[in-house]
Amino acid sequence: MTSSTRNFVCLLEETAARFPEKPALLCPDATLTYRALQQRAAGFARELVEGNVGPGDRVALVLPNHWTFVVAMLGIWKLGATAVPLSPLLKPEERDAILADVAPAVVVERVEPREGVWDTATEADAPAHFGYSSGSTGRPKGAVFSHSALTFANRSWAEMMAVTSEDVVLSVLPLPHSFGLNGSLLAPLLRGAQVVLAGGFVPDQVLAAMEERRVTLFLGVATMFRRLLSAPEFAGADLSSLRLSVSGAAPCPWDLASEWRGRAGHRILRGYGMTELFRPISYLASEAEDRPECIGRAVPGVDVRVVADEGVESGERDVGELWIRTPAALQGYWNDAAPVLEDGWFRTGDLARVSADGFVEITGRLRERILRGGYSVFPQEVEAVLAEHPDVAEAAVVGVPHPELGEEVAAFVVAKAGANPGAGTLAAYCQDRLARFKYPRHIRFVPELPKGATGKVLKAELLKGWGKGG
Repeated sequence: MTSSTRNFVCLLEETAARFPEKPALLCPDATLTYRALQQRAAGFARELVEGNVGPGDRVALVLPNHWTFVVAMLGIWKLGATAVPLSPLLKPEERDAILADVAPAVVVERVEPREGVWDTATEADAPAHFGYSSGSTGRPKGAVFSHSALTFANRSWAEMMAVTSEDVVLSVLPLPHSFGLNGSLLAPLLRGAQVVLAGGFVPDQVLAAMEERRVTLFLGVATMFRRLLSAPEFAGADLSSLRLSVSGAAPCPWDLASEWRGRAGHRILRGYGMTELFRPISYLASEAEDRPECIGRAVPGVDVRVVADEGVESGERDVGELWIRTPAALQGYWNDAAPVLEDGWFRTGDLARVSADGFVEITGRLRERILRGGYSVFPQEVEAVLAEHPDVAEAAVVGVPHPELGEEVAAFVVAKAGANPGAGTLAAYCQDRLARFKYPRHIRFVPELPKGATGKVLKAELLKGWGKGG
């Protein structure tokens, strides 16, 4: 049987056969070897069957970052069912909306240790995983992924990060999210690495775990790296075991990546992905080049192109919508018959340009475009200028209603500690660097930007309070 015809968990079983007594998962309350992890997953598959769950059924998981999550996920796949992992941090109404959409056979909120054996399902094209994006509006949309998509994605992740069986990976990202699930869990397990499940993100505890466990690989969002650099314990932390850090889920500014490299002594590997596509663009650990303005190149096996408004492929360095073709793309959205791929291509909704040697630069977002008096303003461009100001820690730009122009440009700014730049100062700074129609006429200072579990700025939350003093 070739790998292309196997359920993804079959590949994890092969890894377990090579490293049966090696620790696979290290939790505060337990350590599971590769053999024990597979035995407990088999026991959970049997428990599901005893509860009248069968192949093809959907099983929702509401579990923390713990060995129980991993056992449940693998057990579902051994059975041939589909896993629907949900964050325990969802509000009740958010969770209820997703459960109503997916109609699972069971909702798993607790897993008991139980070992067993199981004859694993093998169909590679069967649905393996539903991914629901965070911070979305309207009806929840579940992206459906096959086992073959998981296989391509995690082999790609492992190659991208150059993971070996000698690595120790610190996992603090939410496992229901694709970045945490693939990058910090499944790809390391595929290569026989050790995964330290630290639970939530607390800077001093993360730094202590890096030292104690001699962590070699850390994955995080930009906010996490900022908080670690700002932690009092950072200066005295021994990070000598770390060979690589990886950012995802939200853009990692170049100044942050540079500061981290200077102080931590190793590189942040930047890249790009989304709920529907698993890390199709990235820098690679095996390649040393970094370009401040770019997110990397298409990883092996993935194609990218930039398409203008009229559907014509753009020329070199021209801006257009980024289209991606990857074996790790979703099959479709659950309960939605509309096609999501055009001849295998996924339209990302992001604006980008691509260099002659394939490096991709994201320049804005189609759906976030602000139409001001007939001119198009893309928030990311304005945000980048604000971020260059020495007194600005973070900024988010949105369009707000205007009676004559349609929309006006507004910025929410988090000032650096001890700084007080003033709205007029920042407006003038932007006016000097942007076209007149682009600079923000409204600037509001906030203590922090609202963010989802993955670090994505929730701009809809910012707009909720706009009419109050905006």
